[in-house]
Amino acid sequence: MKSYRRELEFNTQTRRAYINITPDVEKAVRDSGIKEGLVLVNAMHITASVFINDDESGLHHDFEAWLEKIAPEKPYNQYRHNGFEDNADAHLKRQVMGREVTVAVTDGKLDFGPWEQIFYGEYDGKRRKRVLIKIIGE
Repeated sequence: MKSYRRELEFNTQTRRAYINITPDVEKAVRDSGIKEGLVLVNAMHITASVFINDDESGLHHDFEAWLEKIAPEKPYNQYRHNGFEDNADAHLKRQVMGREVTVAVTDGKLDFGPWEQIFYGEYDGKRRKRVLIKIIGE
């Protein structure tokens, strides 16, 4: 069995963002040479997520509105975590949206259902963060 590892780096200009990283993951699969296996894609920070969904701007707006309802950024003093930092809401949003995804690799390609894409979700941006891509298989 072979394995392949790659990291992606992000430094968003906004506190929150959704970035389609499917092309980056597809390139990693091609570069790995693995034809049959699994790819794990995970956020390496506790205020960011990786998830699978549709790449549709209305849906991204809906994610943002929904997450703000269940874990609003402000007022900062509503959270015990916020003292030295002001990112408690980002930790909660990450819990809801998830840390990682695993996708099958079949015949050298991501084995997706219709409309599925991989996203990086940023909830406390404006600083360097990483995503791990780990591919195993033959």
